[in-house]
Amino acid sequence: MSDSDNPWAARRTDYSRSGLVEADLEPDPVQMFRRWYDDAVGLPEPNAMVVATVSAEGHPSVRTVLLKGLDHEGARFFTNHGSRKGNDLEANPHCALLFPWHPIERQIRIEGVAEPLSRADVATYFSSRPRGAQIGAWASRQSRPTTADALADAFTAAETAHPDEVPVPDEWGGYLVRPQRWEFWQGRPNRLHDRLCYLPDGDGWRVVRLAP
Repeated sequence: MSDSDNPWAARRTDYSRSGLVEADLEPDPVQMFRRWYDDAVGLPEPNAMVVATVSAEGHPSVRTVLLKGLDHEGARFFTNHGSRKGNDLEANPHCALLFPWHPIERQIRIEGVAEPLSRADVATYFSSRPRGAQIGAWASRQSRPTTADALADAFTAAETAHPDEVPVPDEWGGYLVRPQRWEFWQGRPNRLHDRLCYLPDGDGWRVVRLAP
């Protein structure tokens, strides 16, 4: 099959915005993340990240969630612990995160280990959510089979049950992903992309360049 007959093979972009050299890096990957995140602000959902998990049976799964915090402890996101990702992380806490900022020809990859956030941290974040999102967390048994009508009925029932303050559902929580590896990817011409990785080195990090 020629490229003209295959729209996926013919679809390509030559990256040429800029490069990334070791001298460009911050000494700390969190600082580097924040710098690139500031550049990504203005893109649709700059805090959207792909989360990859693996089940107890070794089956991989990916989905997009929203980053809700990042510091030197790690990256935080919130979800239903009974969801597929929650079950995967209970069986195997190793996971990977990806920030795909295509319009600025950059990606950030993080690999690490997830641990549940405290109920106090979960309650603090849950209280900051819009009421509709709080009710939705009660209505949705995430990743389980349902119907549109059943979901709508569950939402109405949750609104009725919680007319004032909405408590945190028992299954609803969050995770802290403690990074063990960071990769900053910058598109370059001729597919000679820059890939600079931060790897653990004692109490700090060392940087390794990877072939694209």
